[in-house]
Amino acid sequence: MSGPVSASPFTLSARAQSLKPSATVAVTSRALELRRQGVDVISMSVGEPDFDTPPHIKAAAIQAIESGKTKYTAVNGIPELREAISAKFERENGLRYAPNAVTVTSGGKQALFNAFFALLNPGDEVLIPTPYWVSYPEMVALTGAVPVPVPTTAESGFQLNPDDLAAHITPRTRMIVLNSPGNPTGAVFPPEVLQSIAELAWQRGLTIVSDEMYEHLVYGAQQVSIGTYAPEHTLTINGASKAYAMTGWRIGYAGGPAAVIAAMNAIQSQSTSNASSVSQYAALAALTQHEATARFIEEARRAYQVRRDHIVAGLNALGLTTPTPQGAFYVMADTSRIHPDELEAARRILDEARVAVVPGTDFGAPGQVRLSYALGLDTIEEVLRRLGQLLA
Repeated sequence: MSGPVSASPFTLSARAQSLKPSATVAVTSRALELRRQGVDVISMSVGEPDFDTPPHIKAAAIQAIESGKTKYTAVNGIPELREAISAKFERENGLRYAPNAVTVTSGGKQALFNAFFALLNPGDEVLIPTPYWVSYPEMVALTGAVPVPVPTTAESGFQLNPDDLAAHITPRTRMIVLNSPGNPTGAVFPPEVLQSIAELAWQRGLTIVSDEMYEHLVYGAQQVSIGTYAPEHTLTINGASKAYAMTGWRIGYAGGPAAVIAAMNAIQSQSTSNASSVSQYAALAALTQHEATARFIEEARRAYQVRRDHIVAGLNALGLTTPTPQGAFYVMADTSRIHPDELEAARRILDEARVAVVPGTDFGAPGQVRLSYALGLDTIEEVLRRLGQLLA
């Protein structure tokens, strides 16, 4: 082609431009660069189990491959898996979702994405307790709705006060997003708090989206599904990633009112279609071979609890105030001793202690960083030693 070079025809949409750049990208990129240079960097930033997927789950996937179960499935998942999820909800959570009120997605994140796009309109307000998982407000904003942070405090163990939630309700409030046990805080909301929130949703006509991905990783607290208190108002999100160490298999699922699930399926049919067929059969084994799965979950849970106790005691001894989480496998540490700005503190921890952590910026948690204790005790001890040297 001849003539002057034209300007690029590609113009980013307003929706794409509205996404906030992650404040953690610079730290993550720096950690990767250091590792490429051969520097011994310990990563406490990854939100996934360090355990391998259990053998009985892997065996089911291999069998599925060898028997040719590698084709498209129904958009909402194979019937056997949806039936197993329905049975799981009733057996473990006291929730009654028929198989047609259950959908299978490519990870829990897609279940949340589908739910927000099925339920929210531009201008709707969504209440999200802070600190929050980084994707909640960004997903909500992509729909044109407005994320409304509801603060919690480290002093309370990041517990949510229903009165604080009620104080943020306006005529435009449409939804409450809950995550218990929580990422990044590990907070588990007690039954009486969940019951109060359920009553609030019923009185104000609000939808509850309850992300329960870490439900099995609880230490001494009582884990309850809020859907048992307000079934007509609740959409329950879960998945195989955390409990069964299946992060890379990408299986999430949701249960809720059948009309909402149908709308989520319609959205999925025009985006990703079905989740991986092989992964679905692996998840089916996780949900139906109860004895082997329960044994794995309990072994992992006990290991996480020992690690939690060790890292919480160690960080507090160093003067990095860290509440004891009741679930998941993260701690939130106050790093103001290192630097008042959490992003700069994370950079110092990486550059000087060679430990990668996640600054609280994207969690709505100023002055704090998140550390994952999905690591062996020897590694945690080495992290504490390096942090001690940095502080010294």
